[in-house]
Amino acid sequence: MSSKSSPTPAAASQANTQPADSPLDSSLDDLIGYALRRAQLKVFQQLVGRLAAFDLRPAQFTALAIIAQNPGLMQADLARALAIEPPQAVVLLNKLESRGLALRVRCKPDKRSYGIFLSKAGETLLKQLREVAALSDQEATAALSAEERQQLIGLLHKIYR
Repeated sequence: MSSKSSPTPAAASQANTQPADSPLDSSLDDLIGYALRRAQLKVFQQLVGRLAAFDLRPAQFTALAIIAQNPGLMQADLARALAIEPPQAVVLLNKLESRGLALRVRCKPDKRSYGIFLSKAGETLLKQLREVAALSDQEATAALSAEERQQLIGLLHKIYR
């Protein structure tokens, strides 16, 4: 007796009616989450490729930007902002520190805590990375007009803020 099951008649009928040039995932076209994920993958892959030239990942770039905006930030706050677990933030910061891009400075009031700062090299690199990220965004969203791009950003902010 075979353990393989044959397709249901409805599934077999649907397979025969789908045009040959139709995308395989078209049945998910009406799901916002699916469309967001597909768009995110395209934009993310573009950025990953650009940041590879600097031997950085998007999370490291994001961490540099957050640290620059919040000098003296605590590790736990950085982890929360990146939506990662604190041990992952430690690993990320260790990499940034070993490259001379960020540093941890012991806080005077609580000698167990460290504030995180960018080094001069980190500040300089971040300026360049912001330009790289902006260009990457433009290329990944080249199918959109400037107005559509602003509208998309506004709608996405509305969802996650």
